Amino acid sequence: MAHAEAANDEVFTDVALHLQDLVLDSPDVDQFLQDLASYAAGRFSSPGREIFCGVAVERHKKATAIAGSDPCIRILDQFQDKDGDGPGVTAMRTSDTVLVADVSQEKRWPAYASALSREGLFSAVSVPLALGEDIRGALSLYCGQLQAFSSEDIAAARAFSGQVSKSLRLALRIGKLQDTRDSMSEAMKSRTVIDLATGAIMAQSHCSQHQAFSVLLQASNTRNMKLKDVAATVVASIPGSSGISTYFDE
Repeated sequence: MAHAEAANDEVFTDVALHLQDLVLDSPDVDQFLQDLASYAAGRFSSPGREIFCGVAVERHKKATAIAGSDPCIRILDQFQDKDGDGPGVTAMRTSDTVLVADVSQEKRWPAYASALSREGLFSAVSVPLALGEDIRGALSLYCGQLQAFSSEDIAAARAFSGQVSKSLRLALRIGKLQDTRDSMSEAMKSRTVIDLATGAIMAQSHCSQHQAFSVLLQASNTRNMKLKDVAATVVASIPGSSGISTYFDE
């Protein structure tokens, strides 16, 4: 098996370059996962044997990101996520490969096996993705044939997942930086509109900054509105305020 995986590492040397392009071309992690699933499905398919692919990623305090090369695959992986069990979830949990050779003989996940059969899929293999301590992921391959995945196929899937893990870690890191940037930008916008509203109340009521902010806070609690929304209403009521901007160049 080790020899087969080493050979596959050489076969998949071009995968890293393609995945780098996917990272650069994808606007966010969700799109990268979708493009990855489609690419993997095409990569493992062959004449007379169509392969489908699903990718799932669990991140701290975020909903599980799920993508599939076909809508039915996405639904199947969502089924796993909701049920909390299945080959993909098990691969993530155990960091080990999980094989479903014949869905009709599958006893570990009867409900999931039935869902696979209804979609005309009769074998599957899930391989874990090495993404870091607080992130888990799995790449799953599905086929409409029984016992579709040989030991060589499994070795190839593992080698492929190794290449995928590197690019996906990069995509996740970029996504995290983008989230941080967006959060900071939103915080700056909120702070700016609150400061403008506080200043307007100070000018109109001839009160201190603390008193003006207290007025905003009280209005927020009374109206059950977010503080920034109350502040935006105050700013909008200022004559000539249409030219005021609370946005920043990025």
